[in-house]
Amino acid sequence: MYRITKEFHFSASHQLSGLPEDHQCARMHGHNYIVMVELSAAELNAYGFVRDYTELRPLKHYIDEEIDHRHLNDVFDYDLVTAEYMAKHFYDWCKARWPETTAVKVSETPKTWAEYRP
Repeated sequence: MYRITKEFHFSASHQLSGLPEDHQCARMHGHNYIVMVELSAAELNAYGFVRDYTELRPLKHYIDEEIDHRHLNDVFDYDLVTAEYMAKHFYDWCKARWPETTAVKVSETPKTWAEYRP
């Protein structure tokens, strides 16, 4: 199996409702997010690629236009705007465009990652 990954970066704020008042994530706060999309294929295309990285530009445009420097609670339709939910959101968005999508990871901090992989 061949695998490729590509990273996308954005900054945004969010607030996690339902947490105890003294929990740091209960307050509005922001992160410098990293989204890593993974695509896999058993065979390479005629050019020797799983998929040409330039074909992933629509994800960059989507992030830049709809998500970057926004309050994520206003962007997404769910109350718990966690890295886990965002990983699933980006997975679904990518899978609809690129069937080779196998996983998406989202990082909120340099030491933390959430992954959605069906």
